Amino acid sequence: MASNQQTRPAIGDLAKDNARRRIGVVMDQIGGRVQMRPVRGGAEWDAMPDQVVALSAREELSVRLAVRNGNSRVGL
Repeated sequence: MASNQQTRPAIGDLAKDNARRRIGVVMDQIGGRVQMRPVRGGAEWDAMPDQVVALSAREELSVRLAVRNGNSRVGL
């Protein structure tokens, strides 16, 4: 049977924190919370696991393209 449920993002995956409406990288799960950090780096934040969802392929491509374009502007 096919399931419509999204899988939980693994460590290192891009994910969306629906409570904060932010996209970040899943860093770890500690004490019942998911630790995430901004895609371009910065301070981590804690998110509730039920609010963290995997990005669609389109969302992930958009985020990765934005990061790459930002890096090319500064010569990276």
